[in-house]
Amino acid sequence: MPEKEMDKDKIDKKDHILDVAEKVFSELGFDGASTRTISGEAGVNMAMLNYYFGSKEGLFVAVFNRKITSFQNLLQNLGSDDSISSWHKIERYIELYAERVVNNNCFQKMLYQELAMQRRGDLADNIADILMKNVLELTKIIQDGIDKGEFNKDVDIEMVIATIYGTKNFIINAPQLTSTMLGYDIQNDKLLEERLKPRIATYLKKLLRAYLVN
Repeated sequence: MPEKEMDKDKIDKKDHILDVAEKVFSELGFDGASTRTISGEAGVNMAMLNYYFGSKEGLFVAVFNRKITSFQNLLQNLGSDDSISSWHKIERYIELYAERVVNNNCFQKMLYQELAMQRRGDLADNIADILMKNVLELTKIIQDGIDKGEFNKDVDIEMVIATIYGTKNFIINAPQLTSTMLGYDIQNDKLLEERLKPRIATYLKKLLRAYLVN
């Protein structure tokens, strides 16, 4: 087999394993999932799974990393775009965040459950490191706006980021409470798309514009 075909075959196999692992982790949680279950459902042997990912922790981090890499790339492109103002970058970030991150998917809920468990060790460190890349990209955009005089000098950057992430986490991770509070079922995907996502985006834009813009 030519080298390019072999490389493509490796990538396809890895992606297939990651697809299966994401499903299994979402259904069973990190503790409930096993590499044996994942390898069985993926139709690969344990040796191949261990060769590609090393361990269950390595596999989980790879699944997580794949899910947010595309979002990180969008953020980097947004941050380096000199054709738009810092405020328009924040607006665009909020739109991207609402569209891509405000979701009911099982994996995202499980991820935040993992973070809430306050695990120690390599897995927790790796997840935090990956998330911090997004935090740093957003920090750069806000700091750039301060440096250019578009945003107020006394902006508390970390609290802005906590406000964006915290709003979404409270609503999505406490669905019974927030569905009662909002008056509609946020676990209904149609209502999530049509009502909740635009509402969160509109609210965060108004809130942050009043706080940030000089």
